[in-house]
Formats: sequence, structure tokens, C-alpha cells
Amino acid sequence: MDHFKPELFSFLADLKQNNTREWFTKNKEQYRAEVQAPLLEFISAYSGPLGKISRHFVADPRPAGGSMFRIYRDVRFSRDKSPYKTHAAAQFRHREGKDVHAPGFYLHLGPDEVFMGAGLWRPAGPTLGAVRNAIVENPDAWREVTDGLTFGGESLKRGPKGFDPDHPMINDLKRKDFVISSSSTQKAACRPGFLDEVARAHRAAAPLVRFLTEAIGLEF
Repeated sequence: MDHFKPELFSFLADLKQNNTREWFTKNKEQYRAEVQAPLLEFISAYSGPLGKISRHFVADPRPAGGSMFRIYRDVRFSRDKSPYKTHAAAQFRHREGKDVHAPGFYLHLGPDEVFMGAGLWRPAGPTLGAVRNAIVENPDAWREVTDGLTFGGESLKRGPKGFDPDHPMINDLKRKDFVISSSSTQKAACRPGFLDEVARAHRAAAPLVRFLTEAIGLEF
């Protein structure tokens, strides 16, 4: 089944060029039909494949409060006051997670890039400390799950307080985020097999997510 169509990306490209409340209000029904509805259908269909990766992560197809991110940007602390995001996205987070900072799997659909992600993004201090402690206490396990991975996100310029600045994994201990991604394309996203492609990417990332999830005391 092909959940996404080229019209989804065309709408997001148009929104990027017309990022105003007036334009979006005029085209809101098009957004609902071409972006929101297909993504919610995908999320619902992804519940089965996600459950095979871990029963503790959730694909919630509710239009508000579920796995899909809102299209509205939080501009309170941003110089960019554009009111809308120009991509569609979903996070399949741990059932104990309350927000985007929980361990999870991710899907990003944009006019400029399509990718699948996984990991732990910008966790709070205690959570970040627990992950760092787990890396120090289980270095072999950490090396095994991260072998060959390229991390995104931000890092501290100096080692975190309380950790040996000469630790052999100091670069990992400096991380503020523990996230990885796998690129795809618009063309692939519009093919019937895209759900399977997303599942393959998330299965490949599952060992990392397991380590992070168990490091903070949750079940994988």
C-alpha cells in the first residue's frame, strides 16, 4: 500500500514558500487531505511492524496528542517567526514517554529531505546522566551497539562534570543527543514498500534504542 503521494511533498514545498497564517488557513483542508490524513493512516498501519521491534513503543494515530507532530511551530524563543513547520513528522516513543525527549523512533517527510531516525533527543539532565553512567559501566555493550553508527545532534565542548576528561569514550560522554538517522527519498516514500523500509531502518537502530531505554530504567 502506498500511504504517501507526491501531493504531500508539493503541499509542503508550497507551504515553505507561503509560510503565513493567511495562506495556511486558505489551504487547511488541502493540508488535512494531503498531509495529515496520509500520515495518520501510516502511523496506524505502522503499529504492527513497530510491535515486532518492541511492544513498549507506541504508534498512536490520534490527530492530537499522538505520534504525529503538530504542524504549528513554537516561535516563542525563536528569531524565525514562521508559524508553520515545512515538514511532516512522527515519533514512535516509549509508552512511558511524555514528550519528544523520550526514547523513540522517528519519521521525517520534507520537501528537502526524507529520513528515519532513532534514539534519544535532548534528554533532561538526570536522563542524560543515566545514559552517560551506563556507557561508563558497560563500555563493551556500548561499543557493540554503536559500531559503525554516525551520530547527529549536539555535544559539549568539554567533558561533562563528574567524568574523567581522558575517558576513552569521552566523545560519547560529551553528547547532548544520542540520535542516528537513515536517509530515504520522496520517490521511495511514495512507493508501496515504504512502510517496510521504515521498519528495516528502525530494526537496525533497535540495539541502540534498547541500550538507551534500559539505561534510563525502562523496559525495551
